Amino acid sequence: MVNVTENLLWRDFKAKAPNEKWTTDITYVWVNDQWLYLAAVMDLYSRRIVAWASGASMTEELVRTALNAALAIRRTSPWLTLHSDRGVQYRAQKYIDYAVSRGIKLSMSRKGNCWENAPMGSFFSRLKVELIYAKNYQTMEEARSGIFGYIEVLYNRRRRHSANDNLSLVQKGDPPALLGRQAKFDSSRSLIVTPKCEPPSTTQGSN
Repeated sequence: MVNVTENLLWRDFKAKAPNEKWTTDITYVWVNDQWLYLAAVMDLYSRRIVAWASGASMTEELVRTALNAALAIRRTSPWLTLHSDRGVQYRAQKYIDYAVSRGIKLSMSRKGNCWENAPMGSFFSRLKVELIYAKNYQTMEEARSGIFGYIEVLYNRRRRHSANDNLSLVQKGDPPALLGRQAKFDSSRSLIVTPKCEPPSTTQGSN
């Protein structure tokens, strides 16, 4: 397997400061008769979703758009580590070159090991249980709007996290100037399949 990097986290999901450790992943949401793909970037210091991008195809450009949005929002440290799984998007040379050129140290889970990116899996699971499965969105714009509200209004501001001693991100002291924002991305390109712990169902998305 080409362009696989070492696992630098080894399930150590605690960070001493913002922008020390980020993690990223892709999930998919079934909207009426098609998939909406969501790439997100999380800061492990507080579990804040720094930025995300959504689109109709699961491409390298989608994950790079999410990372670019995060870098536009945050002043990253020279010791920032960005962790992901081994999906083809994260192993794409263009994505790797983009991240490395910005001083990011890349880290990847072992093959087929979901637990090594557990915080992102937990976030996507909550998103689907608390929002997606209950809403049955009929259009992409409805889904994007709902996801925006969930992340910005609930998750990033009100949600209490066990990793933060049951404090919200505001109570944790995550700098308010570093709030996440949405990076919209639409693509008509064909689907690129990335290895996941479970295959997507025909009616609903899964991590």
